[in-house]
Amino acid sequence: MDLARYQRRRRINQVGLTLSMLAMVLGLSVLLWILALLFYKGLSAFSWDFFFASTPAPGSDGGGLANAIVGSVMLVGSCTLISTPIGVLAGVYLAEYGDRSPIAGVTRFVSDIMLSAPSIVIGLFVYAIVVAQVKHFSGWAGTLALSLIAIPVVVRTTENILRLVPGSLREAAFALGAPRWKVAIMVTLRAAKSGIMTGVLLALARVSGETAPLLFTALSNQFFSLDMNRPLANLPVVIFQFAMSPYENWIKLAWGGALLITMVVLLINIITRLFFREKVSA
Repeated sequence: MDLARYQRRRRINQVGLTLSMLAMVLGLSVLLWILALLFYKGLSAFSWDFFFASTPAPGSDGGGLANAIVGSVMLVGSCTLISTPIGVLAGVYLAEYGDRSPIAGVTRFVSDIMLSAPSIVIGLFVYAIVVAQVKHFSGWAGTLALSLIAIPVVVRTTENILRLVPGSLREAAFALGAPRWKVAIMVTLRAAKSGIMTGVLLALARVSGETAPLLFTALSNQFFSLDMNRPLANLPVVIFQFAMSPYENWIKLAWGGALLITMVVLLINIITRLFFREKVSA
């Protein structure tokens, strides 16, 4: 009886492992296929003009994505500067002070709704409250839309990571007479900095390729511009416009822009993970 039960469990275990391996192979195959196609199509677009020339006019040869690259850096950088402190502080409040607070419950509820809200809805919301009021598109409106997408990711990630910090660390700090705010900043945040940085990067990776909100807020600009109060070129919108165009040169630049976004997100994640792993081990 025991032998039959053991053999049955072993067969079930083998079936489960086989299905898991097949799912992993399928997922990795699709990922590698996408990356291979991106590299095959996108590397041919990389050149000096790609990084240092602005987007070309319809039907013309040459040109690049310099204005879109700079615009995306400005939008994502501004979004990071806004969403990181707000998201981290809100996550600290929820994890350290919000166990029995009704405000914390409402904050979690709103954060969960914003996490699941389609990005185009957020873009339309910012369009209605900002763009429609000032009568023009702008980089600041795009920054606001991207920040509304990134903040809930940072909030929930920060709260979840802080709750994984052992309670003994907090108790030791309280036993030494440290106030609660100092324990939260000097103990729990330091212990969870690697996980919080991962959450910030997750938010950064999500907003880097968002197109729908920027179509209603920052729109785009064919010329090089650093004015955040005017329409601003950015890689996602330029890729969308160029990929849908009938011009071969634009389609080639769209593949290059897609590869550039993918490489930047991958490199940021890899470098940051390696850096913080060395910090923790040290």
